[in-house]
Amino acid sequence: MILASQSPRRRQLLEELGYELEALPADIDEARREDEAPVALVGRLAEQKADASLAAARARGIADKDGLLVAADTIVWDDEGDVLGKPADAADAARMLRELSGKIHHVSTGCCALRLSEDLEELGRSAFVETTDVEFWPLSDAQIASYVATGEPMDKAGAYGIQGLGRLLVRGIRGDYFSVVGLPVSRLARELEALTDR
Repeated sequence: MILASQSPRRRQLLEELGYELEALPADIDEARREDEAPVALVGRLAEQKADASLAAARARGIADKDGLLVAADTIVWDDEGDVLGKPADAADAARMLRELSGKIHHVSTGCCALRLSEDLEELGRSAFVETTDVEFWPLSDAQIASYVATGEPMDKAGAYGIQGLGRLLVRGIRGDYFSVVGLPVSRLARELEALTDR
């Protein structure tokens, strides 16, 4: 499988499903369009990443024995539709965590899976977005400072990783845990099965 991502979390989840991966991260403009809803944004980015990765595979002549390519993008957003990206620095991470403290927010992961021929022609496409609601405990300034000091928030959308120490911030979730990690593997597995059965 070609994976249009350099995320070690996505790689691990797909390897656990038994796929051998060729990572071809996609370099695209991830800027949000005017009046674009968060779910529309993350769905568009996943498809654009898939297309960019496929173009890179064609340019390098990289074929895949499974004939599959998967791209994904994850965003964190609030009830006002504001998207929280990766923090610029420690102060920005602390600001984000204060915003999320004691509230419910949303984590949406867009996925795009392509079925490919041996010569990398697209034979099928499945695109979807999975959204999970995440509730944080009320966080003190000391708790936020302690978590930011670990460095874990710095490369994570919304400034936390639910699979790491960030799990201590989470009071509960409604939806797919693995979508919050970065890849809704249960839904994706079904989409891949449907693609390869066509």
